Amino acid sequence: MTVPQTRPAEDLTVTALDNRIAEETALNGHSNGTNGHAVSSLPTLDASKIVITRADPDARTVPTEAEANSGNETICTDHMITVSWTAAKGWANPELKPYGPLSLMPTASVLHYATECFEGLKAFRGYDGKLRLFRPDCNAERMLMSTLRISLPGFDPKELEKLIEILMSVDGPKWLPKERAGSFLYIRPAVIGTQPQLGVQAPKEALLFITASFMPRMDLPEGGMKLHTNPEDMIRAWVGGFGYAKVGANYGPSLLATAEARSRGFGQILWLYGPEGYCTEAGASNFFMVWRTKEGQLQLVTAPLDDKLILDGVTRRSVVQLARERLAGEVEVVERKYTIDEVLEADREGRIVEAFAAGTAFFICPVSHIHHRGVDVKIPMGKEGKTGLYTAKLKGFVGDIMYGNEQHPWGVVIQEQE
Repeated sequence: MTVPQTRPAEDLTVTALDNRIAEETALNGHSNGTNGHAVSSLPTLDASKIVITRADPDARTVPTEAEANSGNETICTDHMITVSWTAAKGWANPELKPYGPLSLMPTASVLHYATECFEGLKAFRGYDGKLRLFRPDCNAERMLMSTLRISLPGFDPKELEKLIEILMSVDGPKWLPKERAGSFLYIRPAVIGTQPQLGVQAPKEALLFITASFMPRMDLPEGGMKLHTNPEDMIRAWVGGFGYAKVGANYGPSLLATAEARSRGFGQILWLYGPEGYCTEAGASNFFMVWRTKEGQLQLVTAPLDDKLILDGVTRRSVVQLARERLAGEVEVVERKYTIDEVLEADREGRIVEAFAAGTAFFICPVSHIHHRGVDVKIPMGKEGKTGLYTAKLKGFVGDIMYGNEQHPWGVVIQEQE
């Protein structure tokens, strides 16, 4: 498949990524298992070839949610999935095996050159007793884009979806039992470059692995999420960078500013961009404002995706789609660049209605406070001081699909192995 030359020849990275995604899509529906090398007939990622080695089912007990989230280590389920890849042999057979350590050489590419990307999604135990994933196709497609962005091997996203479903079909019944309706597990697929050779190059060896674990509920912090805008000498992502890909290099450099904000009593950074101070993301989540325009129109406003500055969040995408479908005529959904000065002006004029962050970890989390250069913006939190009307509506729309209160194509039911 030929990608039309709609970009300047100087846009090397974006053009290369477009071409790689087109190649992946053209061969076998999606995948050829290369990482920038010539298209080949090497084995592709194939979930049907999985080799299963089960853990002792009695070796570990399932902790309560509170117990699991009380320590300094993430508690994972009994099993994980691993799949190795080499440029010479393509993708190996997937393995489902007992959860445990990975083995890497000290010279592995990932440890030196940040050849690592990951995804985050959840499995939900519905109130109808069923186990569901929420839009896993979106996560799988995004992970393919992220892997190709950092020269890791391509794959068919549908095969990644199948592997996630296999892991949850095995571990779901024990670790997310039916008596824990309304609970979830966090699923973490990742791909890392494992070639044990120093040198700045596309790795010729890689490992895909998938784990499932507990994660704290973070959608209702006491008093709402409090945001501190980033310091003037630090930004999280930039146009022409890789803020739109879920790579580890997006996160580590942001931790210093986040730690400083938390020492001042704030939960996350509201990341601004450029001399204009465009509002982009809240921590690692997408950010939404609900306000009235000067003319009185109620709007749900969030940063756009067209400049590839921010992540195309699955929760963000779902909020935008459902708001347009279900709040039409009541709220205008706007994806555009807007500045912190616009937020401050709306606050002075009493036009801010509410705000929230949206992402897999925080789900849909109300924002109560923004601090910017000595100025504090107090954001309404609804009549009971917990969450705004539209934040609650959107959270309900999405949550009902996740937990089976609404039957919807986005809620993918897992066939469990009892």
